[in-house]
Amino acid sequence: MAGLTAPSVAADDRVRCAPRRTGEDASRPDGPIDLRALAAVISGITGVGAALSLSLPLLSVVLDSRGIPAIFVGINTATAGVAAIAILPFVTGFAERFGTARVIVVAFVLMAVMLLGFYYVEPFALWFPMRFVFSASVTMIFALTEFWINSLAPPARRGFIVGVYTAFLSAGISIGPIILALVGTDGVLPFAIGAGVLLAAALPVLCVAAREPILQRAGQRNLLRFVAAAPLAMFAALVFGAVESGGTAILPLYGAAIGLTPERAVILVTAIAAGNILSQIPIGYLADRVNRRLLLIGSAAIGMLGALAIPLVAQHYWGLFAVLFVTGGIVTGLYTIGLTHLGARYRGADLATANAAFVMMYAAGMLVGPVSLGAGLDLAPPHGFAIAIATIFGVYVAMSLVRVARDGISP
Repeated sequence: MAGLTAPSVAADDRVRCAPRRTGEDASRPDGPIDLRALAAVISGITGVGAALSLSLPLLSVVLDSRGIPAIFVGINTATAGVAAIAILPFVTGFAERFGTARVIVVAFVLMAVMLLGFYYVEPFALWFPMRFVFSASVTMIFALTEFWINSLAPPARRGFIVGVYTAFLSAGISIGPIILALVGTDGVLPFAIGAGVLLAAALPVLCVAAREPILQRAGQRNLLRFVAAAPLAMFAALVFGAVESGGTAILPLYGAAIGLTPERAVILVTAIAAGNILSQIPIGYLADRVNRRLLLIGSAAIGMLGALAIPLVAQHYWGLFAVLFVTGGIVTGLYTIGLTHLGARYRGADLATANAAFVMMYAAGMLVGPVSLGAGLDLAPPHGFAIAIATIFGVYVAMSLVRVARDGISP
């Protein structure tokens, strides 16, 4: 497929909510920002965050109410990581053939259909292919919206724009649990709300389909080559995926282990979410002005120190809340800075594939994190949880310092 140009989609076939950018590559590195496309992509990813954070606990509760053992609930949930790794090598090809916006919109629709299907489909065996389709769709949306955001952002403001994108994603993620708290988990209503949010989020993307970034060449398709070429950014995604997914899943268990009530333990998760929302725009601003390799190392080092501080403040609730708020917000910068680094380094189809590799590494972290942090809590209760987090960050810091010592700090 070498030399493949933009998808051969006639202009008349595109939704006419926005004018076609005739003869212009939306991924060019200079020029003004396309604010309509930027707003559409950000609103879309906010909706995904809300629907995802609503659906994950909702599906677990529903399976439990149907008598499915917890271990099988966990195995079904882990299908998400398998689906992500399986679909990512094909994402760039889909975007080249059908158009970035069309693939994103189809993924939104598939997510909505699967989410409603979870309510109506009773046989648990069918939940595995449904979860696979649901999670593969989520993965395609993340990979292609991140590619689109990086394509829209001019170099001087790329970090800031990626920070805005990440902040809105975090805000969306914080909305899902609020919806569940208001409407409960019984009946079809929460499923219908989640599906409605997804379809509503697809509309702005559909309306700017004519402004999608054009892939003018096939580029390099081997995701692992991008991992080898940009290891600091790629492993930052893995580390963040491991700590975020593992921390969200195991933190309430850690709270119970140190004597907190379930309600107070769950509030600790909101401390991390709040830190994410407030920190990403300033971190993105810094990523435009400070060496990104040093920022990645600094963020991971703060994560390691914050994890080591958790046992010291475990018996002081608001001290623990503050540590999680600050550390969680800064650590999320690994994702923002890593995306910014890729946007500065790659263009066109190479950028799309690099973003796919980035999401693949995040998905790999989702497979590793809950197991590692859960094992830490079991093997060295209660603070093995914090030690496991510190170890993950420490390994990344050591690897990064070796890389910098060999290649220098230049991006």
